[in-house]
This record gives sequence, structure tokens and C-alpha cells, in this order.
Amino acid sequence: MFLKTKDNGNLIKIVDVEDLFNPIKNEVTGRDQEGQEEQQAVSYAKEKLLFPSGEDLPRCWKDENYTTS
Repeated sequence: MFLKTKDNGNLIKIVDVEDLFNPIKNEVTGRDQEGQEEQQAVSYAKEKLLFPSGEDLPRCWKDENYTTS
């Protein structure tokens, strides 16, 4: 899955999608897609990531206290 950063718009390939869906985890591991070669995996704060369309991540992925009721 690809997301982009809010600050510079770089595409990030998420390494472990399960961490992205887990609201207890505040960070996910990803690889910046800038350049020709595979970049090192680094941690990114979920709050600083967006979908490529520009939409924010769902609150249920970021807030462990989120409820639908």
C-alpha cells in the first residue's frame, strides 16, 4: 500500500500494513519511493501521512479510543 507524506508529498510504501490498521500503533514502517534505488525502511508517524488522493487516514486507524457509537 502506498501513502504520501503531508510535508513534502513523497510516496511511501508501507512495509507492514497490519501496523497501519492497528490504532494502538502511532507509527508505521515504510520506504520512501524517491530515487532509483530501494530506500531504507524508516518509521513514519501516522499523523503525518495521507492517502495519495489527499484524504486523511481514517480515525479508527489512529485513535485507540475511537468508537462508532
